[in-house]
Amino acid sequence: MNSTLPQHIAGYGDVTPFQGSAAYLDRPIPPRVAAPTRRSTPHGSKQRSSLQAAIEACHPFDGMTVSFHHHLRVGDSVVMQTIELLAQMGIKDIRLAASSLTSAHEGLVPYLQNGTVTRIWTSGVRSGLGEAISAGQLATPVVIHSHGGRARAITTGELTIDLAVIAAASADEQGNCTGTVGPSAFGSIGYAQVDAQYARQTIVVSDTIVPYPCVPVSIPQTQIDHVVKVDAIGDVRKIASGSTRITKSPVDLLLARRVADVLHASQAMTPGFNFQLGSGGASLAVAKFLRPYLRDEQLKGGFLLGGIVAEAVALKQEGFFDAIVDVQSFDSAVATSMAEDPHHLEISADTYANPFNGGCMTDLVDICVLSALEVDTDFNVNVITGSQGVIMAASGGHSDTAFGAKLTVVVCPSFRGRVPTLVERVTTCVTPGEDIDLLVTERGICVNPRRPELEARLKAAHLPVVDIHTLKAKVDKLLGVPAPQRFNDRIVGVVQYRDGSVIDVIRQRRGA
Repeated sequence: MNSTLPQHIAGYGDVTPFQGSAAYLDRPIPPRVAAPTRRSTPHGSKQRSSLQAAIEACHPFDGMTVSFHHHLRVGDSVVMQTIELLAQMGIKDIRLAASSLTSAHEGLVPYLQNGTVTRIWTSGVRSGLGEAISAGQLATPVVIHSHGGRARAITTGELTIDLAVIAAASADEQGNCTGTVGPSAFGSIGYAQVDAQYARQTIVVSDTIVPYPCVPVSIPQTQIDHVVKVDAIGDVRKIASGSTRITKSPVDLLLARRVADVLHASQAMTPGFNFQLGSGGASLAVAKFLRPYLRDEQLKGGFLLGGIVAEAVALKQEGFFDAIVDVQSFDSAVATSMAEDPHHLEISADTYANPFNGGCMTDLVDICVLSALEVDTDFNVNVITGSQGVIMAASGGHSDTAFGAKLTVVVCPSFRGRVPTLVERVTTCVTPGEDIDLLVTERGICVNPRRPELEARLKAAHLPVVDIHTLKAKVDKLLGVPAPQRFNDRIVGVVQYRDGSVIDVIRQRRGA
């Protein structure tokens, strides 16, 4: 995929280059590491007086790996509370292993500069933190992984966690906890389930301590060492923001309607079909425009997967799907459905997308609709860096779902702010073009040449199918071809494919 990959990257290690999205199926299966053993005192309490007391009880040390989950997204406050305390204790060289990082974590930048945090493993980095890493302010390259890739790395021991700090909406003093009940209910806590199982020590942080036992139990007390009550774990009103907010943009709504037309014409919407929507305005809005087709043809799907929004819950409640399988709720209102509907299932990131288990959910998806920052003429997709080469978004479950789905649709406008989305070569490759079937834009629909039967169906439905090179030429004629970005040799980011191979690297921008 990327002929410029080095064999070794300082601060990362030896590079196993990406060799195809299905290559892992032919390689030996890596063994799982054992979950750590614990012990507790009979009739003792795990509740500590403060987050600082809990951290001190874990005996923090230089070079430790501390993990977090990002279900509170922009509303999260637990990451900053924890890192600030560790810094005050004088802990250095921390590896921060957050399932994703948002604008809520811009305050980490000074901790990169003073050596408190020197390594980051995550699915996404945004805002000022992404700009700082892109400018080389992190001592070692940030490692970008997919959600399934993170679960793989933890369960195989590539990413060992010394301390997992878990924000919960409710917890009891023994550590049973959930994200679905409480004043700060945020829904699924699926990413933290893997952390709790494999971390050497765990702290549950909640603003609501309930009488024993906490019900429902998303993470059991057997995996928890300490429990802390804090004033606030964050602001759940900020979960539905940015890429997880339902769009009102006319262009995004036009694109979403076109995707619904494409899905219908593709004949992939068959009885029992399983469906996932990725983050991004147009992608999430597709659910709204599917309803007329489902109703008119009396069609019922199987399960809805992935980041779940209120519109997906509505489709389930109206009987258009049998179940919702939820690793992350994109709207705090979804928590009510999870708490009350037995067919709204909470799953871990391992069950969601780990390629090295007995069967992840993404391998059962029939149709997925995903967003993109850039798509190139080989259908490779960039969802992590902007056109200027700055890290600004997240890998998420993009490559996981694109590989597993029978039909993978990428939807995005052909340009944003006079910057073309369709390019000759993506700035950073996250999902390989071999797993993308369709690109839907406002100026035409491009079909991967691997799917000629799909192209024939869309043309038969009189949809505006256009060759991807022809569409790029139209966009270039309208906007001109941007000058190529210039980068230094220094690598500031390593993009892992879901199997742990390296699919691309991110280099420091020249002049940054």
